[in-house]
Amino acid sequence: MIRTVSSALALLVAAAAFAPAPLAAPGKPALRATVPAAIATIKPDVAATRDILTLGDLVSGLPVGVASEPAFRAPALGETGTIQSSRIIEAVRAQGVEAVSDGGSAQVVVTRTARRLAMVDIEAAVRRSLEERYGVDARSLSLALDNGAPTIVVEPDLQAPLQAHDIAYDARSRRLTATLAVPGSAALRLKPVRVAGQMIETVEVIVPSRNLNRGDIVQAGDVTIERRPRETTPQDVLSESAAVVGKAARRSLGAGQALRASDLQRQEIVARNELVTVVYEAPGLVVSMRGRAQEAGAQGDMISVQNVQSKKILQATVIGAGRVVVNAGSSGRVAAAN
Repeated sequence: MIRTVSSALALLVAAAAFAPAPLAAPGKPALRATVPAAIATIKPDVAATRDILTLGDLVSGLPVGVASEPAFRAPALGETGTIQSSRIIEAVRAQGVEAVSDGGSAQVVVTRTARRLAMVDIEAAVRRSLEERYGVDARSLSLALDNGAPTIVVEPDLQAPLQAHDIAYDARSRRLTATLAVPGSAALRLKPVRVAGQMIETVEVIVPSRNLNRGDIVQAGDVTIERRPRETTPQDVLSESAAVVGKAARRSLGAGQALRASDLQRQEIVARNELVTVVYEAPGLVVSMRGRAQEAGAQGDMISVQNVQSKKILQATVIGAGRVVVNAGSSGRVAAAN
């Protein structure tokens, strides 16, 4: 529950004592009570930007003077609380506004807006501080905090980057401690955040962004680059997208799994036992025949192909889907095959 600002409400209630309308004298018409043009309505949800909520923050349609009156204390930065509608109605009527509706809500949900800082902000702040104070090249280093990333919320209007102050760093163990702050933040000034952890050397690796099935051809959008600890990363992991895109998965590969050279193969465009066109090329001469691939092959692979007529086995290079070529150096074998 959000607590009422007691001193403000006491003044509000004291100033809001309504005297009953005077009765009409005999033989004279009764005085007509003033009817408001519109009924003030309680808002079901409120985003608070200040420590104190005014009546206008909680109720729409109030006169300007009433709307500016302080009423309740807002939750802490980034937190959510509730206020019973009956308490808000009581506070509004204490200001002389009788026509107020709860809008069908028994309570108002109030969320205190805040800027949340994540692990990426903490790591960036620590890296900058290490570079400036210790001359450390932190581009290949990643921060591991002892107790995980703390919850850091600051005033929503503060856009300055997070800073790491009072940093202490041991180059041998890469252990560090630091105090985190955002310039102008009263929240972090009243309650400083101190962190401890270690910088870990990392390497770039290529990982699938989705699960890949055996035989799937890797597209550019299927992979991403991540940094992983060097100590636990195999030496044969792939680090360049060019070495991955266009290749086929040899086996099922899970999202986030660091890709190794053995996980992929070139896309096979000739299947084993497939009928193919065998082309023999020599200066001024082009001969073609039908053959059967004895093995699968990707673009540029040398595979064995059987002439379907003579049953002779040729060595040919895959040049396209269903097409292989025998170069001039193999002319004797081609002639024999014919």
